[in-house]
Amino acid sequence: MPLTRAARDPAPEDFPDLGPEVLAVEPVERAWTIPSTWYREPRFEALDRAAVLGRSWQLVGHVSRLAEPGSQVVAEVAGEPVVVVRGKDGVLRAFYNVCRHRGGPLALEDGCSQALQCKYHGWTYLLDGSLRGVPQWDRVELFDRKDFGLVPLRVATWEGLVFVHLAEHPEPLERAVAGIAERIAPIRLGEFGFARKVGYDVACNWKVYVDNYLEGYHVPHVHPELMKLYQFQSYSTEVHERYSLQVSPLSAEDNIYTGEAGGTAYYYFLFPNVMLNILPGRLQTNLVLPRGPDRCRVEFAYYYADTRSPRARRLIEEDHAYADHVQHEDIGICERVQVGLGSRAYDRGRFSVRFEGAVHHFQAMLKAAYRDWMAA
Repeated sequence: MPLTRAARDPAPEDFPDLGPEVLAVEPVERAWTIPSTWYREPRFEALDRAAVLGRSWQLVGHVSRLAEPGSQVVAEVAGEPVVVVRGKDGVLRAFYNVCRHRGGPLALEDGCSQALQCKYHGWTYLLDGSLRGVPQWDRVELFDRKDFGLVPLRVATWEGLVFVHLAEHPEPLERAVAGIAERIAPIRLGEFGFARKVGYDVACNWKVYVDNYLEGYHVPHVHPELMKLYQFQSYSTEVHERYSLQVSPLSAEDNIYTGEAGGTAYYYFLFPNVMLNILPGRLQTNLVLPRGPDRCRVEFAYYYADTRSPRARRLIEEDHAYADHVQHEDIGICERVQVGLGSRAYDRGRFSVRFEGAVHHFQAMLKAAYRDWMAA
């Protein structure tokens, strides 16, 4: 089935201000940050869906939540409802979570079932996406069930994480994550088990939240307790083709994440909106979802090498409490930055070469995505 252009998709003529000069990328030493309008105007929210989120691999969950035939995970990708299912044949498949009758929802939450049934009128689909049951349909003419199966999406896995892509022929997922598994060894994310999922609604543009994540410049001023956890003077930033990394040795003292001394903290950002916070024995993923020009939702998921022992359960509770505290500190500053971005006193700023290289990298990739979309 050919997909139609979404009515909310923008057109290049909506962006006369996105000329070559503003989309050019300068070295971080000379670069300016992106304009404040990119964080505030509704037309850029639509552009981000079409040019950025809709053209990238998007994290939807972990294979530990899709282990059994019939298990399903619901997600949102670039504003589109998505469901990922494990078929009876063991194959992982992804579909738009939209009934082909009148657009009703199929799966409302994560779970397990033998089929996908529309919650509006009861149309039923097998786990391979084919239409099986159509209630009260005996007098409908020129109708073939084979023409009304669910619309599939590309799905791929890496280190136990499940991603989907809206494009029909996306670049391989392996390119987006090349080198990460080797860098974090002997940690193996695919061996971790799911513990908890938590969501936060934040009154800022999604790009404000990403910018904040990508730099340690604010840590001494916003997160004083984090200074005890990391060897801040050894903090460094690396940029790669499709992602960036902030890395720091952990404190020599026992840390709250592992209960053990030492180790390394890896903070990976996968363009455009996925964060992997990796420590020995623990993975925390963050997914940043736009909810409007000045709103976003950040979904945290926690995975651990050990989720069962009494010691592990204690550390997990401490980890969640600590992360929640830090998250509320980030929410507070991000919401205030969003207000500042609307001030007549601000339009663009400059970058700290030492601490904001990953922010510059993100904004350069954003510009590249805009350029590609404008040229398509």
